[in-house]
Amino acid sequence: MSLERRPLGSSGLRIPALGFGAAPLGNLYRAIPDAEARDTLKAALHRGLEYVDTAPHYGLGLSERRVGDVVRGHQATISTKVGRILFPAPNANTGMERYGFRTPMPFDARFDYSHDGILRSHEASLQRLGLAQVDIVYIHDIGRLTHGDAHPHHWQQLTQGGGLRALRRLRDEGAVKAIGAGVNEVAICLDLLDQAPLDAILLAGRYTLLEQGALDTLFPRCEQTGTSIVIGGPYNSGILAGGAQPVRHYDYAPPPPAVLDKAEGIAAVCARHGVPLGAAALQFAMAHPLVASVIPGLASVKEVHETMDRTAQDIPADLWTELKQAGLLAPHAPTPVREVAA
Repeated sequence: MSLERRPLGSSGLRIPALGFGAAPLGNLYRAIPDAEARDTLKAALHRGLEYVDTAPHYGLGLSERRVGDVVRGHQATISTKVGRILFPAPNANTGMERYGFRTPMPFDARFDYSHDGILRSHEASLQRLGLAQVDIVYIHDIGRLTHGDAHPHHWQQLTQGGGLRALRRLRDEGAVKAIGAGVNEVAICLDLLDQAPLDAILLAGRYTLLEQGALDTLFPRCEQTGTSIVIGGPYNSGILAGGAQPVRHYDYAPPPPAVLDKAEGIAAVCARHGVPLGAAALQFAMAHPLVASVIPGLASVKEVHETMDRTAQDIPADLWTELKQAGLLAPHAPTPVREVAA
């Protein structure tokens, strides 16, 4: 199937409605051989997933290296992130999991949202990717959820310390085509939109089949500012992925009982309609008109093909009606509409 291309804010970019989240290529939770990582991304590009999102954080540079080695010379839209500076760590224990990644890269990271830190991070990413330019740069993981008591310091770096100014400079000088933020909390997005116009917000896990709180706060604001949404984590870390043995994770941790109950209720409705849970989760996230792209993390060629199958799955309108009537889905949430052949 041919993927629809959607505009990204006012950047002039048009990106596929379904993209490729490259965190797994940084060996997220498990090591992926180089050949498997390469074949996975090649398969995704072949199927039309020509928007690829990576970050220095993903495997401490490993994801960027792997992405660059595949996309170099291909037609693809590439995004990476700023806010962390990698530095050599000769004594790093590369045999153990670090920051959730099983990476052999002998580096560590420190947060830096200052003017010079943003520019340095961008330049270092180009070196790791082996690319002269990326299309989109996101501020990564700013917010209290990540930084706790250190948030005021990092926010000051980003605002008064010139981080946002550096980001606008990259766009104004043509080094990138679009700027935004890649976060997993709604409140910081509203704060950012008070400070600067953004082309896009990559929102991870906060607008899914399981939760739609962003509908009432963030989405109206983005509509006013002309800011597109890119959805990361459409399966909420696996709890919405479905399958014979669904992953019992929510936000990278065991789910609270209320969340688990709701997820099981959604799964039961999907089962009654003969629809895979993962297909419903993916198509729901793609249905909102503000959403430019949905970027599930993909770790194998099999997952690439399963993802494409999920986008093609026929979902009856009655499924969405039942979810709303059961209180499992916000009543005003847009849902997919299937075109009926004449």
